[in-house]
Amino acid sequence: MSGRTISSGPMNWRTALAGSQMLFVAFGALVLMPLLTGLDPSVALFTAGVGTLLFHFVTGLTMPIFLASSFVFIAPIIFSVQSWGVPATMGALLCAGVVYMLLGIAVKLRGPGFIHRILPPVVTGPVIMVIGLGLAPIAVQMAMGKTGDGAIELFPYQDAMIVSMVALVTTLLVAVFARGLFRLLPIMCGALAGYVVAFFMGMVDFQIVHDAPLLAVPAFVMPEFHWQAILFMIPVAIAPAIEHVGDVLAISNVTGKDYVKKPGLHRTLFGDGIATSVAAMFGGPPNTTYSEVTGAVMLTRSFNPVVMVWAAGFAIFLAFVAKFGIMLQTIPAPVMGGILILLFGSIAAVGMNTMIKAKVDMAQQRNLVIVATVLVFGIGGMAIGDGALSLQGVSLCGIVAIILNLILPMPSQDADDLHVEQEVVDDLVRHGQD
Repeated sequence: MSGRTISSGPMNWRTALAGSQMLFVAFGALVLMPLLTGLDPSVALFTAGVGTLLFHFVTGLTMPIFLASSFVFIAPIIFSVQSWGVPATMGALLCAGVVYMLLGIAVKLRGPGFIHRILPPVVTGPVIMVIGLGLAPIAVQMAMGKTGDGAIELFPYQDAMIVSMVALVTTLLVAVFARGLFRLLPIMCGALAGYVVAFFMGMVDFQIVHDAPLLAVPAFVMPEFHWQAILFMIPVAIAPAIEHVGDVLAISNVTGKDYVKKPGLHRTLFGDGIATSVAAMFGGPPNTTYSEVTGAVMLTRSFNPVVMVWAAGFAIFLAFVAKFGIMLQTIPAPVMGGILILLFGSIAAVGMNTMIKAKVDMAQQRNLVIVATVLVFGIGGMAIGDGALSLQGVSLCGIVAIILNLILPMPSQDADDLHVEQEVVDDLVRHGQD
């Protein structure tokens, strides 16, 4: 099945089945992001499918990759929607996609080592940690039955804690003890367990599902352009760019092909950028490569990129099933809160692990200065400027980390390649096979 052109009918059915399986693996994380940020999950399904197809068009259908919602943008989208509204946020995300494309062009002109020079582990590690730790209060508030900002109590504390802990415990048990394909579905299993408990506790209202039509066009939102929102959002693209590099290296390791050379990192970054910008044109969250799907590829050995085309097609189809999209919106906040406690903590742990595996020496003052400054700025809520010109959160941390890394003297010159990132990814893939 790997790498062959699919022509026969039976093989088409097997490929389609594998595609539905890939979407199933990615589904939990895919819909969580829009549910958290107030976006429409049906639109997210549609833009994930369209974005994946565009990515494969740009890269020549060479990689078993599926694109969907990036968790890096959760906090920035929430802030932007509150400050400037959904259309302006979509315009800002469209511009963030353009940054991806510009990075792709820079890699084409300067080589893949360009990414390592501006985004080494000492930069990306603490920024990723800030993403996870910065989102932690949202998870905790939702687990306790409140809105993400803690302003409104949605459910009684005791009921919410029962539901959220069931979701959390189920998620962590599946993540640790499950085998085979189920090991890749902790979010899905946690959501299902929490949802069932929430239903029996009277926390789920199916009336809106009953009232919704079976099929409908998703609630697309056209972007508007406000320079304040654009300036705020553009720096956020830094973190998912390095996440993308890691995913490309990981899928290369799994399949035994060097995708950094063919189709080329510049094409994959450009494909991500186009997918993100087009998603914003419809009101969907930004797209990025999905680590969960890479794990499924490693487990099933489904190396044929056509499988991901089928997954994209299924996502687009589900986007037009209105009752399905409304059903997703009935998931109570405590269910998502329980899952997110583990998920957001895992993001922070990945940032820490990035620095550990890359052997970032914290005894070197330049490294200590970069990491310390970024962590305190991010966790402490530092904002530079005021009003429309303020920088804060991941945007500020990413810019500060890059500037400090470029201006502080380096003890030795790194090789102009991605060997450090490759070693980190290789180690993660080996552990994923255990």
